[in-house]
Amino acid sequence: MASTGWQHPYVNIFKHVKVEKWRRSAKAGDVSSAMDRTLRCPVFSIKGPVPTNSYILVPKSSHQSLGLTGRYFYLLFRPTPGKYFMVHLDVAVEEGQVVRISFSNMFKEFKSTATWLQFPFLCGAAKDSVYEKTSRSARQGLVGPAPDSVRWTCLMIDLCFTLTFYLNRHHAHLKSVKLCANMAVKNMFTSDLLLDPAVTFSEAKLRGLSACRGTGPIPREMSFPVPKGGSWNDFYDHVKFPSDGTKLPFDSIQKPDPEAGRPSDETDEPRSARISGPVQHRGSPCQLIAASRLLPRNRTSVASSVPELSPSDATEAGVHVYAHPQDALSTHGDSSGDEVFGSSVSLPVASFKESKQQLLPDPILQLSRIIGFGGATTRYALWTKSGEEVVYPCHAIIVSMKILSSEQRFFIGHTDKISALTFNGSTTLLASAQSGSNSVVRLWDYSGGSCLSMFRAHSHSLSCLSFSSGGGILCGVGKDRHNKTMVVVWNTLNAAKGGEGTILAKAHTDVDIVTMKVTSFDETRMVSCGRENVRLWRVRNGSLRSCPVYLGEFHSLDFTDVAFQEGGAADQQLDDRTLFASTQSGHVLEIDYSRVTVKNVRRLMPAQQRHAERREKWTFNTGPGIPINSISVSSSFCATGTEDGFLRLWTLDFSAVILEAEHEGPVAVVSVSSDSLQVLAATFTGNLGYLDVSSRGYSTLMRSHTDDVLGFSVDGIRRHLTTASADGTLRVWHMDSLQQLYDFASMDKPCSVAFHPHEPTFACGFCSGTVRVFDISSARLLAEHKQHRGEVIGLAFSSDGDLMFSADSDGSLVLHDVSEEEHSVVRVACSVVARGTERAPDALAVSGDSSRLAFVGPTPHVITVADARSLDELLHVDVSVLDVESSELDSALKVRFSPPSAEHLLVATSANKILWISTKTGRLLRQVSGVHKRPCSSLAVSEDGRFLLTSGHNTVKVWDYKRTNQVNPQMYIGHSQPIRQVSFTPDQLGVVSVGDAIFLWDFLAEPDECVMGSRSQFKASYNIPLPADGEVNAAQLSNGMPRQAVPLPSSQHQLDVSAMDPEIQGGLVHLSVCDDDPAKPVQPTGPSQSPDHRPVVSFLKVTDLDSTSPEETDQLETMELSQNKPDRPNCYKHFIPRLKTSSLDQSVSASRPQDEGLKLKAVIGYNGNGRGNMGWSPDQGLFAYSCGAVVVLEHLHTGTQSHLQGHSEEISCLAISNDAQTLASAAGSSRSLISIWDVQSAACRGTASHHQGAVQSLAFSRDDLFFLSVGDFWDPVLALWSSESVQLLCSVSMSAPIHDAAFSPTAARQLACVGSEGIHLCLIHTRSSNADVKVSRCSVAPPPEVGDVELTALCYHMDSFLLTSTSGGHVCAWDVNKQCCFMVWRADEGEIGVLVCRENRLLTGGATGRLQLWQIEAVQGMKSAETTCSIKDMTLSVSKVVVEQEVVLDGKLVSAAFDNFMDMGIVGTTAGTLWYINWSDSSIIRLVSGHRAKVNDVVFSRDESRFATCSQDGSVRVWSTGSFELVVQFQVINQACGCLCWSPSSSSDGLRIAAGYGDGTLRIFQLASTEMEMKLRPHQDAITAITYSASGHVILSAGSKGLVAVSSPISGATIRVIRDHKGAAINSIQSVSEQCKRFGLEGNEMFLVSGADRRVSVWAANWSKEKCDLLDWLSFPAPPSSEEDSLPPSLAAFYPADPSLVLYTGFGLEKELSFYSLTKKQIIKKISLTHWATCISLSPRGHLLAVGAKERVLKLIKATSGRFQDFLQHSDALQTCRFSPSGSLLFSVAYDEVLLWEVPGL
Repeated sequence: MASTGWQHPYVNIFKHVKVEKWRRSAKAGDVSSAMDRTLRCPVFSIKGPVPTNSYILVPKSSHQSLGLTGRYFYLLFRPTPGKYFMVHLDVAVEEGQVVRISFSNMFKEFKSTATWLQFPFLCGAAKDSVYEKTSRSARQGLVGPAPDSVRWTCLMIDLCFTLTFYLNRHHAHLKSVKLCANMAVKNMFTSDLLLDPAVTFSEAKLRGLSACRGTGPIPREMSFPVPKGGSWNDFYDHVKFPSDGTKLPFDSIQKPDPEAGRPSDETDEPRSARISGPVQHRGSPCQLIAASRLLPRNRTSVASSVPELSPSDATEAGVHVYAHPQDALSTHGDSSGDEVFGSSVSLPVASFKESKQQLLPDPILQLSRIIGFGGATTRYALWTKSGEEVVYPCHAIIVSMKILSSEQRFFIGHTDKISALTFNGSTTLLASAQSGSNSVVRLWDYSGGSCLSMFRAHSHSLSCLSFSSGGGILCGVGKDRHNKTMVVVWNTLNAAKGGEGTILAKAHTDVDIVTMKVTSFDETRMVSCGRENVRLWRVRNGSLRSCPVYLGEFHSLDFTDVAFQEGGAADQQLDDRTLFASTQSGHVLEIDYSRVTVKNVRRLMPAQQRHAERREKWTFNTGPGIPINSISVSSSFCATGTEDGFLRLWTLDFSAVILEAEHEGPVAVVSVSSDSLQVLAATFTGNLGYLDVSSRGYSTLMRSHTDDVLGFSVDGIRRHLTTASADGTLRVWHMDSLQQLYDFASMDKPCSVAFHPHEPTFACGFCSGTVRVFDISSARLLAEHKQHRGEVIGLAFSSDGDLMFSADSDGSLVLHDVSEEEHSVVRVACSVVARGTERAPDALAVSGDSSRLAFVGPTPHVITVADARSLDELLHVDVSVLDVESSELDSALKVRFSPPSAEHLLVATSANKILWISTKTGRLLRQVSGVHKRPCSSLAVSEDGRFLLTSGHNTVKVWDYKRTNQVNPQMYIGHSQPIRQVSFTPDQLGVVSVGDAIFLWDFLAEPDECVMGSRSQFKASYNIPLPADGEVNAAQLSNGMPRQAVPLPSSQHQLDVSAMDPEIQGGLVHLSVCDDDPAKPVQPTGPSQSPDHRPVVSFLKVTDLDSTSPEETDQLETMELSQNKPDRPNCYKHFIPRLKTSSLDQSVSASRPQDEGLKLKAVIGYNGNGRGNMGWSPDQGLFAYSCGAVVVLEHLHTGTQSHLQGHSEEISCLAISNDAQTLASAAGSSRSLISIWDVQSAACRGTASHHQGAVQSLAFSRDDLFFLSVGDFWDPVLALWSSESVQLLCSVSMSAPIHDAAFSPTAARQLACVGSEGIHLCLIHTRSSNADVKVSRCSVAPPPEVGDVELTALCYHMDSFLLTSTSGGHVCAWDVNKQCCFMVWRADEGEIGVLVCRENRLLTGGATGRLQLWQIEAVQGMKSAETTCSIKDMTLSVSKVVVEQEVVLDGKLVSAAFDNFMDMGIVGTTAGTLWYINWSDSSIIRLVSGHRAKVNDVVFSRDESRFATCSQDGSVRVWSTGSFELVVQFQVINQACGCLCWSPSSSSDGLRIAAGYGDGTLRIFQLASTEMEMKLRPHQDAITAITYSASGHVILSAGSKGLVAVSSPISGATIRVIRDHKGAAINSIQSVSEQCKRFGLEGNEMFLVSGADRRVSVWAANWSKEKCDLLDWLSFPAPPSSEEDSLPPSLAAFYPADPSLVLYTGFGLEKELSFYSLTKKQIIKKISLTHWATCISLSPRGHLLAVGAKERVLKLIKATSGRFQDFLQHSDALQTCRFSPSGSLLFSVAYDEVLLWEVPGL
């Protein structure tokens, strides 16, 4: 390719083609040249009534190309007023196509196809014209003809971005340009530079803009003239596409609002930033983009992509944001949901549809104090020049504190944590930088507190800032997007006056920089240090250069800080300047600045303990040193902060220590005040204090938590505040002095706290479940309780102080009696509070009269109100049914009582609503929607019932409690992280909010007279002095001599845990409900144990909380065992759960059976993965087996089938009682759930959970009074249960794995089990209502004749006669009474896992698949003879036992059940097959069959008489819909079958199935002949989707690499290959019969293709005429994701009722279903989803949709209303769902579980 260097820096297109000669260009229609008065130069005028008939085309012929490779295309033009215009750009892409980019003011909306992008252009209006004012108030600007005052415009289009973003294509070159009427054109050009038309050459030079930096001014021949003294932006428009901002309409090119993003000039008076509602999403298939315009140079340059507040929003009192109604404005851009918005936007009140009153006073909150220090860094703490104030960061807020009065004022405006701070020399200017990707720098007027300017940091996060002494230069160090160190130097002279901060120089460097400082004597010089380097920098002629200091032998040190000696003469020469540098190794280097060399080196050494009572003074020497983190030098001494926690003051020659102070953590930064009288020190642990040099006293200014504050509580009488933090500490503060009074550190993390309402005590809950009560006055532990098993999520005292309540994440609720010092436990209730930690730390609410307790539970959707003294249930409210129109299932998050007079219960829900519910009736009184953009994290109501506080994410809102819908709330920001809790102080004069720090607000509302009396006691206590033992005493510090005592920055009380009363330590109550002690009974979870409390009241829906649902019990957390996980034994008998990547969504709840829109009709298949998961009672005619999480009951006498639904995990085993009235099933591999079912009613009688792992085996006793459960090798426990009450009677832990167990068929109290250690014989002894298990002391090992094997299965022959099998294929006969083996014979070549014995016939089955029937009558004779037959005596063995019959099945035998005569029975194998065996007539019948592996697809035939399934095992199976029997199976070896479809032929002889395989082959099977008719290979990769065309003429198949092949089912030839989706796997393909004339194309059918690239192509076809044309191309936006992310598939389908509608769902900005109209070319409807969809199916009737999800949820949705129901019958993620052609049936598939549903509808 020819060189493109001639195109730099730009190409004048008109000059390049000599447009005026019209040789290489063409014109048509009315095109003329005229002199323009505004530009004072000739321009081309293009006019015409029809834009396409008048144009200029460059180049002239379509066979020619401009070949311009410039990234940016610039057009200088002016639309003709009152007319339409159009521009076409033909751009060649690297993929070999030509894409047309068009824009016009004729286009109403954005459209796109694979080769064409159409953008609407919104014409701007002249400044201050009536058109401009109209466009500001209109939602969509001036859509249509250009206004009369339209101006000359410089339009820039980024071709690379446009092609990449919208079409995923790569720009090659600009091929041609077509300018259509009506417009005037000066010129157009291309360039790789981002040029600014508003910047002159002189301004560009001053600002450092040059071509080498990729930017600059516009060329002179392209520039627009500007009158002298005028501004370019006042006369012309600059439109960039894409821009940094967003505007309506979406995907448009338009002039921006000239006021957008412009800060106010008035910085003295604070203004409210006005907020709009959320973005109203439109059906645009692309990301929201719009144009932007450069701000005037006298304004602050604001980065529009950064969600900032304007500088005028920063005030001392915090940021107050006034919230408008949501329909007033729309805020576009960042859709993350953060409630932090752009600069102030004003809107006339008349534009609102509904006017709301304003909450008064305004503001009602004022930020008063903040407890906290640090956040992103603790390395910045600054002195003011006067030494009276200290400035430091606290997360996203800058705090200025007066050191004498502790008075604070705040600088608010950053939206992320502050990473750097710096002052100028006079401390009048303050600069700050914030961390994160949206890193910006703010300049503040320190005295006034206002933000003067804000500009981009040009890096992801600035780690260092330094001001020059005069304030004209600012230097910053950070990382760019490639994580490379970058140094930026700004000119801030104009910024300090409200202008822009311009970049003087910028440089990238490979050296590490920890800190960088501007020298005080020359603002163009800097010095930096870092790992293995110290460098000197200088700015000269717009460039930044540096040179290293020669370090010699110290070149490998890690440098931490640098400092110049201060206080020298102003005219001091550079030769006299000394630079000090500190290191991690303890060295301090003195560097000669002028010679750039090291003058002297000293090292800080640890103290040497030469004498027990005396320590030598510090010296510099060899050996290991103490890391120095910071250094500061004054004219008289040097200060160092070190890793050992010491602040030390040295003489300048480092010969002696003057003073030192020890801290609790490493010192991060030290700073000497300007008068050298005070030294500031901050530690990495969040402490800030200063050392007074003259008095030698140390004062602590601020302490803080080092991690998030999780919860708090206020003692209103003593003005104490206690907080619990994720840093593991519990702290008590004084609210007036901000001093920390107590600090309690623990390995157990505190999570919730509560003060007693009257006494100086508080309770704290910990993550371990422990609740501790502390006495502040004596600093001791009063009580400790360990009833909880999960994290404590709620603590609350009753207002009368008599009761305390605690709740944990496992659902337990504990009531304590506070009248006793031990806070004794009154009652424990399990599984009553909703599980999880999302409601912490205030999950409990107590009414003001102390009579009621409210909480969320037992499910997240139910609110329970209980009697406070008995915990009896009074009221239940199901919030999920309160909004029947909602498409999402709502759950409760927070609950609060209103004041007693209101009798309201306030509930915050997951749908961002607050519900007012009557505490008497449970009825919904009113609600407020859209409370926050994210779920509400805390609620609080004022005592007078006038105000409501809410917090959501990082904002606090104050509402008028009584008029929430008539009065706008006030919103306040300041927190940089989610707020955990917010509440009024007890005196109602303040508000506390905690999260990243502790915020104390003044509440400015006028107090209500009726509650003034209750506040008086608190007012009188405000000035209570600090206790003497809580004061911080200033200690005397040592001089150079050995010190007498080390001064501590504080003297804090440590809570004495050891002081707890010994009686309390030893007298904790262990409740049998929660205790695993085998000697104590464990309460069951069945309904029989529910106490008969008072009636429960509900609203709309009555929910009887009489039992814990199986879903809840199955989710009990797995307790960690102390020993390591044992190895799996050499025995296939143990259940091996299938590996699942999915997990059940606990927030989903199923519908009531009578209201269900789906009824389970049949289960296809048997779970061969289970063990003993089939049972048969021939006398009662009951046959049961499991498939996934469902138990199938076949009633053979009546011919009916029922299903036991309740498990959420794979069922491992089951057992039927002897009377066939009860069935027990166990499911799950971790903390298994056992369910007991009533066979007749198919209802669950109760559930229980005891085993840590899976349940290996279940068995009923002979009299059915007991049943036994056996844990697997992970938890080898025998558990005995009561069949009636489902109560655990006792459990015995075995020392080795148990493989099988059985009760004696004759003795009701005798059982046996076998395992790795042999056989164990057990006897049950009953005592009244209890039971105990006695195990024989000696475990009998297998006989030596069988070798080193394990006993794997057993069965009783008679009372004292037992048979066992081994892993080696032997059968052993045992005498139970004598506990010895008397006979052994070899029955199989492999392990025997199934033994069934009836009379003298024995059935054996094992790993070889061989099923044998033995005659063992002679074994009884051997027992009577009391002799033992050895294996070695083979003749004797064979003569004693005889094989009557034998059969080999299709897999290992895992279950078997036979009649009493052993004539017939049923056997299950690992192949997923249940076989009926009839020995009498030697017949074998396949009863139930399923796939061996994952089922990939299932589809009905057109007449619904049959359905077909395909699997990963390579099989295609055809089934009868009526009988569910397997009709025929087609098997392909070693190939997975991924998809299949039926032919559209209605003839039974003509029915065919087409199947796609993993090797790219397509096979067609004919059912009549049961043979493969044809084999094709249209793909080289796996086929992922397949369908016949609607007419049946062709087969459409799609592969994993994005190719779509059209094949003939007659000849097998590939007719056509569609490559538009190449590179992206195809997820779905569908064809429908539809006339395409209304779409402007010829065709009688349509088909669509949906790919993993989130693009859907729709095609019109007439295969008889071999026509196939692209009808539409849809692209759907999505946030960025990594390649490792497992994204949901992109799925599309035609809507059955109207094929012109396309339904789409996939990974995107929201979980939703989108309905796209092919006629309107836009999305006309959306339905929100709760989960990402993995499969969808549309019913041809009833407007129903079926959606499957990875969370195991099958969702049935009504498309017209959005109403839905969830179904949770699967145990794994759903991969397929499919309606029948009539819509009356529905298949759903999860791995190998195939469920067939009847569809009554919603």
